[in-house]
Amino acid sequence: MKILILGATGFIGSAILARLLAEGHTVTGLGRDPAKARQRFPGARWIAADLARLAKPEDFTPLLEGMDAIINCAGALQDGQADDLHATQQRAMIALYEEAKRRGSPLIVQVSARTEGAAAELPFLKTRRQADEALKASGLPHVILRPALVIGRNAHGGTALLRALAALPLIQPLVHAHQPVEAVAMEDVTKAVSMALSGDIRSGSDLGLASGETATLADLVALHRGWLGLPKARVMPLPAFIARPVSGMADLAGRLGWRSPLRSTAMAVMSEGVIGDGFLPTPFAFAPIARALAEKPSGVQDLWFARLYLLKPMAILVLSLFWLLSGLIPLLGPSVAAAHFAPFMSTYAAMSVVLLTCALDVALGLAVLYRPYARRALLGMLTVSLAYLGGGTLLEPGLWLDPLGPYVKVLPSLALTLATLAILDER
Repeated sequence: MKILILGATGFIGSAILARLLAEGHTVTGLGRDPAKARQRFPGARWIAADLARLAKPEDFTPLLEGMDAIINCAGALQDGQADDLHATQQRAMIALYEEAKRRGSPLIVQVSARTEGAAAELPFLKTRRQADEALKASGLPHVILRPALVIGRNAHGGTALLRALAALPLIQPLVHAHQPVEAVAMEDVTKAVSMALSGDIRSGSDLGLASGETATLADLVALHRGWLGLPKARVMPLPAFIARPVSGMADLAGRLGWRSPLRSTAMAVMSEGVIGDGFLPTPFAFAPIARALAEKPSGVQDLWFARLYLLKPMAILVLSLFWLLSGLIPLLGPSVAAAHFAPFMSTYAAMSVVLLTCALDVALGLAVLYRPYARRALLGMLTVSLAYLGGGTLLEPGLWLDPLGPYVKVLPSLALTLATLAILDER
């Protein structure tokens, strides 16, 4: 079959793409930035496109040419710098359905979610529900799949947070620790998609996907802790209000382009647990989560990821603060800072250098907080730090022996910048 996958670079979309390629299908992946995906999956055809910009049926005309099926894995948790839920999850989908009807009605497999409950009226679930209802009313052949919390070999979003919580030392502070959480193995999600394409799941089906086990959040964290090879830790249940300031900061980070699983939408969903809609019969049995994890044992790289996951935002904040203070403190006494350059240039030139370098430091400290600029800001920090050390060594080498160590203190900053660059990727 010729298949188009929307959101093919995402957590679920990339796993579905890998399975369909292995099954011999001709697959086209759609994503906003598929450059890395081309390297990982050279057997697929890739198209760079932003669903939020595909507002009219004719925008989908070249994408649907010759397609037998469309799999929609695209979506986002919350509006933010890079995400417009109404445009991506509702408007683009309705335009897609209209064009699909004109293109011979290919099968549409929609990977959706449970859209009722405490968060039902938030944009994340409301726009999904509206798209699902429009698909059902369209007359197109379709299958809607509603996976519970998806657990896979890789991790992103909520599953990444599970691993990070599982790796905390000594105690595990958890909000909503005893809320029920249903989960499903990634292999079962990809299997359901494959069966929908083959007709083993009939058109018109609306299925919840979950292992059938209802655990608590604390149980899942403990399960992942064992998978990581760590000893048991004591759970410390925390009241829900503790999460509000954290969610507020995560929402702000979302406006800056960082997709944190701690945003307010995720907390609203977790307030009643992650539970299914009820399950229609499916032609296969779902794997227990413990077995699914055991079949793919963890390695040391998984432990590194889990331990570093919550340290990444801390590293970015520390670097931002370091560069902001480096730029702002000299402005409290610019003439003192300019005195270092007095033997080598005029007073005016020395003051200009101080002001320019302060402005550069502040700009880097702010830019690293904005996700689209973060990588360039980190590279800028490395470049500027090396330039400061090189220039300073030529002009005032004695500062290497200064009791306050102004040069020596730059070295840990360089190391932290390199480490942050190494863990910056989210997928």
